[in-house]
Amino acid sequence: MIEPAFAIYFWGFLLLYGGVMYAISPHSRTDAGFFGGSDDAGRPATEWALMCSIFISWIFAKSVTNAANLGAAHGVVGGLAYATYWLSIPVAGLTIYWLRTRHGATGLVPFLIGRYGRLAALAFTAAILIRLYNEVWSNTAVVGAYYGKPGEWTFIAAALLFTAVTLLYSIKGGLRSSIVTDVIQAVLFVIVLGIILFMVLPQHSVGKLLTVGDFRMNAGLDLLLVALLQVVSYPFHDPVLTDRGFITREKTMLRAMIVAGVLGFFCIFAFSLVGVHAKLEGLPSGDNMPGAVAMAFGSLPYLLMTIVMIMAAGSTLDSTFSSVAKSIGRELPMLAGRAPGPRAITIGMWTMLAFAILGNLPMIAGTDILKATTVSGTMVMGLAPVFLLAPLVKYSPWSFHLAFWSGIAMGILFAAGLIPQSWAIGDGKYALLLGTNLYGLLICIAGFLLPVAWQRLRRPA
Repeated sequence: MIEPAFAIYFWGFLLLYGGVMYAISPHSRTDAGFFGGSDDAGRPATEWALMCSIFISWIFAKSVTNAANLGAAHGVVGGLAYATYWLSIPVAGLTIYWLRTRHGATGLVPFLIGRYGRLAALAFTAAILIRLYNEVWSNTAVVGAYYGKPGEWTFIAAALLFTAVTLLYSIKGGLRSSIVTDVIQAVLFVIVLGIILFMVLPQHSVGKLLTVGDFRMNAGLDLLLVALLQVVSYPFHDPVLTDRGFITREKTMLRAMIVAGVLGFFCIFAFSLVGVHAKLEGLPSGDNMPGAVAMAFGSLPYLLMTIVMIMAAGSTLDSTFSSVAKSIGRELPMLAGRAPGPRAITIGMWTMLAFAILGNLPMIAGTDILKATTVSGTMVMGLAPVFLLAPLVKYSPWSFHLAFWSGIAMGILFAAGLIPQSWAIGDGKYALLLGTNLYGLLICIAGFLLPVAWQRLRRPA
């Protein structure tokens, strides 16, 4: 895949990346810094740093790849469909703003304990831990794909080396390290992405690129509708995003999330044009269209594309490590009714190491990453009423469980191919996925409201 004479630059950049990130990463050993992202003086992240961190942490390596793949498959409709997921960020910002200003929430887990009970918070924590586990292998696999084919030693070695260098600086400073390095990664990502687009877009006029694709149900419109349905639930099972909603002042957080969401939308859509270019050029479709397009331009563009993927994957992976450390080190004791102990940071560091090792097993086995967004988004559809309709309840564990587990059941049935074809909406590739999300969301909302109605009927007149 890489010319032998040029390969040294690819491996050299990977090592240089790890060294630079470790050098600029701050050393944090306080709970406020390691879990909350504060500096040594106890000051929270600035609005600019928070915006950059949210923006680049959500530009997953697999998402950049999927955006280009969908652009190649469906034209601009595919790009718009995938970019729509970035509207999840403003949805999360507005919801967390309400939770903090109206209910004094300090995190999603404490809020769930108070509103729906400890068992509900435990189920939610299990769901996000599965999400974080999947984030490890799905991002390291994307990086490995630029060094070799799945199963080859170069693929596995690059993925594991990338994991190791990211783990080292993540252990050094936790969330504080993640935020500081995110700023550098965001700036580099935008610069290199701009260079890549400058090489690709002049091959066709922007006007021509934007005319590729049809807004029909069997041409990607069904996936766009799926994304619009999932943005009301998808952000809440991603602690990489929600953890950052509680570390600065409320209005600072809200502005940062709105700006990050808008920027992310346009960046992902712009990158999908790489796939549209591939479609116009008649390049064979595959699961790594960014790599195929870059390779068609030569070794240097391929190296630049590799840099983009490493930046995107690194920002997500370090955030994943910091989130899983917080979940195990601080939030699990809350679920047991205890305050986090003095060894919370140490527990968090060991958790990072465990996830780095175990999280790469699916990558080594060659698991496919392409369904990660749509299937996981389907399984957590029950979180939409849990958070968006929370004002309707004071304390209702049954509302959580009927909504949450209905969504999990829908996701499992869909993944197992057990959803009846009669649920399909339209005749496109994602027709059944669309029907499952629409009808499933209605079932989850009904499940959430049923105990509320029961409580009000039993209330004395």
